[in-house]
Amino acid sequence: MQLSSRATSLTPSLSLSIDSKAKAMKSEGIDICSFGAGEPDFDTPEHVKAAAIAALEAGFTKYTPSSGIPELRQAIVDKLFNDNDLEYKPSQIIVSNGAKHACYNAILATCQPGDEVIIPAPYWLSYPEMVRLAGAEPVFVQTKEENHWKITAEEFENAMTPRTKMIIINTPGNPTGSVYSRSELEMIAAVAAEEEILILSDEIYEKLVYDGAEHFSIGAVGPDAYNLTITVNGFSKAYAMTGWRLGYLGAPEAIARAVDSIQSHITSNACSFAQKGGLAALKGEQQSVTDMRDEFNLRREYMLDRFSKMPNISVVRPDGAFYVLANVSKLGLSSQNFADRLLSKANVAVVPGVAFGDDRTVRFSYATGLDVIKKGMDRFEEFCRTV
Repeated sequence: MQLSSRATSLTPSLSLSIDSKAKAMKSEGIDICSFGAGEPDFDTPEHVKAAAIAALEAGFTKYTPSSGIPELRQAIVDKLFNDNDLEYKPSQIIVSNGAKHACYNAILATCQPGDEVIIPAPYWLSYPEMVRLAGAEPVFVQTKEENHWKITAEEFENAMTPRTKMIIINTPGNPTGSVYSRSELEMIAAVAAEEEILILSDEIYEKLVYDGAEHFSIGAVGPDAYNLTITVNGFSKAYAMTGWRLGYLGAPEAIARAVDSIQSHITSNACSFAQKGGLAALKGEQQSVTDMRDEFNLRREYMLDRFSKMPNISVVRPDGAFYVLANVSKLGLSSQNFADRLLSKANVAVVPGVAFGDDRTVRFSYATGLDVIKKGMDRFEEFCRTV
């Protein structure tokens, strides 16, 4: 049987495969310190779970509008206005099966063969595959450590061609933890406005920022940016709801309508009772978000302190998300080779940077307990001495 070139050209997710391999080794009784996970290790807040349970018990298990239940779309409108200074109408909001789904819907609705999409590297590993699935071509711009892994307006402008349709901005970023300032976003938005380049703004980690950093939405920096921006967010990271598969986007009316049409044919609606949980997450107490962020920050500070004392390893201090991207190139191994040897010899799982477009690096997630982090960093430091 011949499969489609669309399917056979995809690169499997290295982050998921590393996590799966680490879990398989754990199931065999091997003591693994895993830094591969891209999800909070906290439980979903109780009031969110209670809302979903109540919805199930009330029989809220049928189809909903493909774009989401009205009360959730309104709550998202309110959230985006209050938190992000973005003024949308409910008709501009589409609730999807996770922020990943929202990103893909947005790309599918706006990009086609012949188009180019600029992706700053290191990047979240699914962006290029989404672009390719839409028939468009990803164009990578390698960012610099001295710029905290952030694309500059000048680099953006230099990468543009007449075929450029979109740029993807992820702040706070995965795998870098980088957070763009308002002024940086304003300059990027100005370049996009000159040629009417769409901006896909993935803001899924917005609640996880540290050291006094602030999250800004690029769509809020001015009217031109607003009219070009598709803002993507969701519930997975801030509310520890990864398995619920619930995300959303806000976009100009025409794009929102196109996304709704696509989604109606591919998945219909997001899970009905999960949407009730999302509503509770937005409208309920937010202390659980603060508590989780504070715990992440403790782990982050510990990990950064350990890295600072290791020779031949360099890191850029992340201001957001729950990742540290470590440059291990001085040890003379490719990132895949490094990660494989680290797992087999030291029982430590990390994601090789080649998955993110930078083979000099490996990604550590601190979405795991401090006891695991301490033991894992001990093993990592010892492994680096023997490479």
